[in-house]
Amino acid sequence: MTVLTFPVLEFHERMTKTKQRMAAEGIDVLLVTDPANMNYLSGYDAWSFYVHQLLIVMIDEDQPYWIGRGLDANAARHTSWLDEDHIFPYADHYVQSTIRHPMDFVVDFLKERKWDKKIIGMEYDTYYFTAKSYIQLTKGLPDAKFKDGTNLVNWIRIVKSDQEIGYMKKAARISKKAMEAAFEILNEGVRESDVVAAISHAQISGTEEFGGDYPSIVPLVPKGEKTSACHLTWTDDVFHAGEPVIIELSGCYKRYHAPLARTAVVDTPDEEIQRLSEVVTEGVNSALDVVKPGVTCEEVELAWRQSIERNGIKKESRIGYSMGLNYPPDWGEHTASLRPGDRTVLEPNMTFHMIPTIDLGHAGMEISESLRVTETGVELFNNFPQELFVKPNIRLA
Repeated sequence: MTVLTFPVLEFHERMTKTKQRMAAEGIDVLLVTDPANMNYLSGYDAWSFYVHQLLIVMIDEDQPYWIGRGLDANAARHTSWLDEDHIFPYADHYVQSTIRHPMDFVVDFLKERKWDKKIIGMEYDTYYFTAKSYIQLTKGLPDAKFKDGTNLVNWIRIVKSDQEIGYMKKAARISKKAMEAAFEILNEGVRESDVVAAISHAQISGTEEFGGDYPSIVPLVPKGEKTSACHLTWTDDVFHAGEPVIIELSGCYKRYHAPLARTAVVDTPDEEIQRLSEVVTEGVNSALDVVKPGVTCEEVELAWRQSIERNGIKKESRIGYSMGLNYPPDWGEHTASLRPGDRTVLEPNMTFHMIPTIDLGHAGMEISESLRVTETGVELFNNFPQELFVKPNIRLA
């Protein structure tokens, strides 16, 4: 039985927008290898992206074609809106073979349909499109013209439908539950791995009304001096009194995310960490105050930068990015960023993770918010206090 996450009409609308963008860029055939883009256009959802798979979008056809491993064809039947004529599995002897490649199957598929002389767009800069895939396609299709189709679908995804927003709000409820679970177990002598186990349980169990999905990024929990390295995961080290810890996580529902990061301290924080939390909180809210339709991404970042510079701190990296639907290893959409030079104009139902990390070299601080641009301003997905949390005096209500 097929269970779709969106009405077929919404998939048709997404396909129409994709083909309009293809036409504008002079692309006849688009090879979609990003798992999130495959999901967005077809509904396809399986842990199969470790083998080669893709959608083929033809500018003059209503449905895309799914091509993937034979073992995964039934997953396409169960999760996508595609009919049987648009599901094409390849034999298992293509999998991790030294004498044939799944893109050879794609080449033959395109040749059989006389599409081998078309202008073909490929997502060059995605995690799961390999150099070998490019070589096999270009070698096998010498009469085709190739164009870079990276982020073509991503830019369509940047404005969410109301149902997508609804999924992200459910993800946010899971984020809140997971952060509460982390703070509940966090204490002196507790292992980092045990805190992450509590987070993971909350992420997957979800709420009483709905369960959670696996998030695209595992929980990040650097502590002590390692808070200056915000992308560290966890070890079996224990927490000590006075050590700050950054906790970054996200709930996930139907592959949609609402990330949340906070910083906590067991026992008593030193003055530097307390002051840093106040600077970050002030800066985050200064940036949130300017978010509304018509404002550019760089204007949002400028409000943050001016705030922290008044407090004697400079930060060079971006402070946020568009996010929502995705698969490992990232929940970001790889389109708009909140940083200098990004003149993307905000529109209603764009969604961002604003995470302006400050790194002092020996210590770091994160207080983040997932947000939706509304018709008049901004809405936060996560209802969670903005402050440095001190155990045992954490206030979660």
